Amino acid sequence: MQTLTSNHAVLINFVYVIAAALFIFGLKLLGHPSTARKGNLLSSLAMLLAIVVTLLDLAIVNYQLIVIAIMAGAVVGVFAARLVAMTKMPEMVSLLNGIGGLASLFVAWSTMVTPTSLPPFILIVTYLALLIGGVTFSGSVVAWGKLSERIVGRPIMFRGQAVVNGLIVLAVIACGVLFVMFPQQPIYLWSAMGLALLFGVMLVIPIGGADMPVVISLLNSYSGLAACAAGFALHNNILIVAGSLVGASGIILTQIMCKAMNRSLLNVLFSGFQSVSNETMVIEGEVKALSADDAYYVLEAAQSVVVIPGYGMAVAQAQHAMKELQVLLEANGAEVAYAIHPVAGRMPGHMNVLLAEADVSYEQLFEMDEINKRIENFDVAMVIGANDVVNPAAREMKGSPIYGMPVINADLAKNVFVLKRGMASGFAGVDNPLFFKPNSRMIFGDAKDTLNSIIRQFDN
Repeated sequence: MQTLTSNHAVLINFVYVIAAALFIFGLKLLGHPSTARKGNLLSSLAMLLAIVVTLLDLAIVNYQLIVIAIMAGAVVGVFAARLVAMTKMPEMVSLLNGIGGLASLFVAWSTMVTPTSLPPFILIVTYLALLIGGVTFSGSVVAWGKLSERIVGRPIMFRGQAVVNGLIVLAVIACGVLFVMFPQQPIYLWSAMGLALLFGVMLVIPIGGADMPVVISLLNSYSGLAACAAGFALHNNILIVAGSLVGASGIILTQIMCKAMNRSLLNVLFSGFQSVSNETMVIEGEVKALSADDAYYVLEAAQSVVVIPGYGMAVAQAQHAMKELQVLLEANGAEVAYAIHPVAGRMPGHMNVLLAEADVSYEQLFEMDEINKRIENFDVAMVIGANDVVNPAAREMKGSPIYGMPVINADLAKNVFVLKRGMASGFAGVDNPLFFKPNSRMIFGDAKDTLNSIIRQFDN
C-alpha cells in the first residue's frame, strides 16, 4: 500500500508540473487577442488535468459527490456562458471572481472543521485564505450590484467611515492573533468569516462605478491570492502555482488600468473618502445634430475612418452592424480602424471581446497611444457609445474630476460623429465638451438603428 501511495504521489506531482507549464503558456497566449482563445483553452485543459489527477489521491473517498459537483458546475457554466448578454459580461466576471473567493473561504473553513493540532504556519495561511476569500466574495457582490445598477453607482459614504474601516482592520488583526493562539475555539473562526465579509463590503461601497473596471481586476487578483493561501493550507502545489499566477497577473492588470486613468491604486480605493472639487465646468459651444442620411454622404467621401466603441455599443448590440458598415467602407476605398481605450466598457478587454464576436480583425484594433499619434489624419471619428474615454475635459479642464486621465483624442479628427441616445453624461457622471466642439455632430438614436440606416444608403 505504501508503494502504491508513493507512485500516486509521483504521478500527481508530475501531472502538476505539466499543468503548471500549461497555465504559464496559456497566460502568455492570453496577452494578445489573436491567441487569447487558445490560451483560454490551454488553461482550461490544465485545470482539468489538475482536477482529474487530484482525484487519484487515496484520501478522497466520496467520488459520487465530486462527480455530481463537476456535472452541476459544467451545466451551470455552459448555460451561463450561452445565455449571458454581452452587456452583462462584466457583472458575470465579477460574480465569478466572488465565487472563486467563496471557494477559498470554504476550503479554509473545512480545514478547521475537525479540531486537530496544526502548526502555526498552516493556521496563518488558513486565516489568510479565509480573510481574502471573504473579502473577495462580498466585495465582488457589491461590484456586481454597482455594475448591474442594483446598487447606486456613485460612492456610498457616511460620516466616520474611515474610522469604522480602521476599527474593522484592528478587529481582523486581533481575531487573527486569537485564531492562531486558540484554533479550537470556533468563535474566532466564525468571527473571522463575518469580519472578512463585512470588510469586503466596506472596501468597495465607497468606490464609484466608473472605477469598477479597476476593482474587477483587483478582486481577480484577490481571488488568486486566496487560492494560493488555500494551496499552502492544503499542501497542494498546483493550487499554489495557479493562485500565484492569477494573483500576479491581476495585480499587473490593475496597474495597467490605473495607468490608463492616470491614477494610483490608493487613489482609486480611497478617493471616496476625499473631498471632491466643486469647481464648475464651463462648456462653450452648441450641440449640432446630424441625421443618419447626412452622415452617409460624409462617410461615402471619407478615405479614413476610426471607430471608438464604448459600453453603449454593447447595450445597442451594434457591433455586427458596425462590421457590416466597415466592409462597405473598405469596399469604397476607405481605411477603417478601431481605437480601444484600456478602460472602455465595464471591464478590462470588454471592447476586444465585443468586436471579436463580430469577427473584426485583430489587426484593425489599435491601442489608445498608437491611435492618438495619427488621429488628426482621420477624416471621420465615429464614437459609438463611448463617453468618458473620449472626453477632452481630461486634457482641457482642471476642474474636471477626470482631469489628467489619458483619453482618445477623438476631437482632433477632421469630423466627429457621436452616436448616442441622448445627452446624458457617461458612467463617471462628467459632462463631455466633445459634444459641443465645432467639428462634432451628434447622431441621436439607437446606435444599431443608426448604423443600419447608413448601411441602407450604401446599398442604394
